[in-house]
Amino acid sequence: KEILEKYHDLFTLQWEGVIGNIRVPSQAEWEQLLTNCSAFLFYGMERFMSHILLNRLVAMNVPKCHLMILLDLMRSKKSYQRITNSDIHKSCLHVAIERPTETAVLLSLIGVRSVVANQWYTTLQENAERLEILLESLLSTGRTTGQTIRVLQK
Repeated sequence: KEILEKYHDLFTLQWEGVIGNIRVPSQAEWEQLLTNCSAFLFYGMERFMSHILLNRLVAMNVPKCHLMILLDLMRSKKSYQRITNSDIHKSCLHVAIERPTETAVLLSLIGVRSVVANQWYTTLQENAERLEILLESLLSTGRTTGQTIRVLQK
């Protein structure tokens, strides 16, 4: 929340979304946000794909979405229990599709032009640092997505 407030005035006048600790977005809200965005930021626990319905996502078309940033794969005891309970009801193939590379491929197939995502599990603090670097580089400094990723790699 602090980071969003810091960058509120830089190109973010039209930002809209849902803060998950206030309430969990419905499937309709996910679809509406994805369909109408030029950039999408997910900052949350576990796998991004575990939060939305796969069969609805693959039927979507999001050609306006130029950039999707997925700062997911954070874990707590509560989130691990939630994801474990959810995965019990999914096939092995479905769980496999929720992995980072497969997620990026699916998002590309529905029209997302660039995907920035974690490749492995991380901590809340590390993702907060990544978000700060991403927003500073993209919004304040005006770097391209590729230049921003190079900054993150260093």
